[in-house]
Amino acid sequence: VKIGVPENYDGIFPWYLAKLHSLPVNYSDLVVTGDDEGIFGVDAQFLYALKPLDREKQPSYSLQVSFRTSVHRQSFTVEVCVIDKNDNVPVFIEESMRGSVQLGLLKIPFMQVEALDRDDRNTAHAELRFNLMEQTPRIPSSQMFFIDSITGEVSLTEESSTLDPEMCGRYKLAVMVKDMGGKANAFFTTGIVTVEVNGNTWASPDPVRLQENLPGPYPIPISQVKWSGSQAEYSLEGEFPEMLFTISREGVIYLNAPLDRETQDQFQISIVVERPDGREIAKPVELRVMVGDANDNRPTFPQAQYHTVVKELAARTEILTVQAADNDDPKTDNVRIFYRLIGQIPESPRALFRVDRDSGVISVQADSMEGTAPQYTLTITAEDAKLNSSCTVVVTVQDENNNPPVFSQHEYGPFHIPEDAPAGTTVTAVQAGDADVRGGDSWQVDYRLESGNEEEVFTLVTDKQTNEVSLVLSKVLDFERESEYILVLSAQNPVALVRGRYGPASTATVSIYVDDVNEGPILSQSHYEVTVREGEEPGRVIATIRGYDPDSHPIYSLQGDTKKYFSIGKYSGELKTVQALDREENSTYTMEVIAVDGNSSLSASTLVTVQILDVNDNSPVLVGDYSWKYLCTPRWEDQALVLASRDSDGPQHGGRLNFSLRSDVTVRRNWKLTPINDTHTNLSLNIPYLAPEVYTVPFTISDSSSPPRSTFINLPTVCPCNVRGNCKMAAKQLQGMPTIQSAVGILLGTFAVISILIVVFVRLSYQNPERPSKSNQERVPL
Repeated sequence: VKIGVPENYDGIFPWYLAKLHSLPVNYSDLVVTGDDEGIFGVDAQFLYALKPLDREKQPSYSLQVSFRTSVHRQSFTVEVCVIDKNDNVPVFIEESMRGSVQLGLLKIPFMQVEALDRDDRNTAHAELRFNLMEQTPRIPSSQMFFIDSITGEVSLTEESSTLDPEMCGRYKLAVMVKDMGGKANAFFTTGIVTVEVNGNTWASPDPVRLQENLPGPYPIPISQVKWSGSQAEYSLEGEFPEMLFTISREGVIYLNAPLDRETQDQFQISIVVERPDGREIAKPVELRVMVGDANDNRPTFPQAQYHTVVKELAARTEILTVQAADNDDPKTDNVRIFYRLIGQIPESPRALFRVDRDSGVISVQADSMEGTAPQYTLTITAEDAKLNSSCTVVVTVQDENNNPPVFSQHEYGPFHIPEDAPAGTTVTAVQAGDADVRGGDSWQVDYRLESGNEEEVFTLVTDKQTNEVSLVLSKVLDFERESEYILVLSAQNPVALVRGRYGPASTATVSIYVDDVNEGPILSQSHYEVTVREGEEPGRVIATIRGYDPDSHPIYSLQGDTKKYFSIGKYSGELKTVQALDREENSTYTMEVIAVDGNSSLSASTLVTVQILDVNDNSPVLVGDYSWKYLCTPRWEDQALVLASRDSDGPQHGGRLNFSLRSDVTVRRNWKLTPINDTHTNLSLNIPYLAPEVYTVPFTISDSSSPPRSTFINLPTVCPCNVRGNCKMAAKQLQGMPTIQSAVGILLGTFAVISILIVVFVRLSYQNPERPSKSNQERVPL
């Protein structure tokens, strides 16, 4: 059984604490043991106390309650826990609280104030809070210190940077500690903390100057720092390779490897001081390490090879400056560089070049580079106090145009060339020599024909690889016009001469004779186009063929005129018609005119095309046989005869053909013409009924020319038809039909009439046509 009882009870005793419910119904001889002070007892199942309890004296009691039952004696334990009350005042553990602080300390605790409260630590009764009440003296600021309210740790504030032990070396701090978490009704105690202010050796050490490439042995101590306060640990920070610098537990700083000034000429090392728990004690101090130079770098050129050009006529001139760099300290003599020319290829002639010892300026010291090698390779060294390096300089001697081109002879020829030589023929090839460097602009030669070629009969073609020039014929020669050419040829360089001038040796004369050749005739045109109206009167000149022969008069003849429609004048070249021409027979004639040299078999030819122009000399005619055609009476719907015509003239005259009925009232009442296209029309009845017989329908076919030509025609037959559309009577032969068939009928006479009647009756007997309709009309030839 567990029972909680508050301490310091001040009521009436005995103080009944609790009823013991664990007792059985029948018990006897109830006894309490385990209480040496006789504080507890039992009365009628109630546990009581005879005096107050003190938790600080004894926080709990373990009592044994025994009793007897009818069987045997039994017992159980009663745990009495004393409940705490806030009846104890907190007290400082030390009466004399002292601490010390070093200059430069950060805002971290340098001491701790400790207090004790005898109340239960698990309750607010023993929850302590510290408070800094007053600082004496209050200089140089009244808030130099700070105390953590929970831990009691004392540290400096931001204003502690003005601490000065000479101004005030000791401070007294009045502090208070409260229980109950610092509530207003809490118990408290005050005390005095004495703080001693001490000076400190923690400061940046003097800068260190170290020579690069120190021989060792390593590590080498270079400086030392010391935190004069509590135990401290040191570390280094900064931009340097790991383990190049290290610091011992005693604050000694070591260099662990050689330094290279050219890699890094100084180091800024931060020295950090910390407590063993890793908390930084003070601000880091700085150590500056400067690296002194040693002559450990040879001078180097930015490039291994240089290229420069010098003109061959240059004299004592600067051509290039080479500069070497030395990575040693520029403030020392280690970077002082001297230059020397130590080699020249080719070696001869010597003393062509020199280099300035201090500036590295390379110059030509000869009066001229004329006649020297085209290229030189120089070796230049750069030296400091003990080290050196070299580079090569390739000097190209640039050719200058100081030599004009010269012909090997003053006159060339005479050369003979036939007058019939084709364009592109090479007459001759000559060359002017140049003493300048082959292949350069100073060696190249530009040739010109200064005179004798005003008509541009010749042209020059230069081979740039050899400087040879070819004189080439560019036009056809004519002996009768010009039999001799005297050409003046000049040679010059494309760049200006830098010395001297062009003289007679740079000019030559070329003589050319033209040899006479018998030439054939030449016609003025390769093709003649001629137009002639048909029906023109024969003998008219329609064209004149013109030819030229410098040696004789050409003789003309015709070929290809098989029908002998044309003739040509043997010496005049006049082309004439021999007879009237008919375009409808042939619209185009093509023939060839031959012109023959009178002194030889040389000849020339040209084509002549004669176009015959159309004239309206043909009347339109009806095409086809309409003798067996008929129209039904009474009139059948949409029944018509398709009439076809043609005109042998061209489209200009015979284009659209017009059909028209004679101006007669009866004709126009009975018949109707309906045009289909330019050459066809429909003939049909214009009235519902017309008596069956052979009718003559007079109509005219006219062409589209102005004035028009016309033809008068008469047709056709009208007959009664059966239900199948067959004519019930035989058609009679029309008289005077202007068709080919009717003309043949007239010539053959009765045999033709009988033949036509037989054909008609056969068709009437054997045809089985359907009733005429729109779908069974004579087909219209459109």
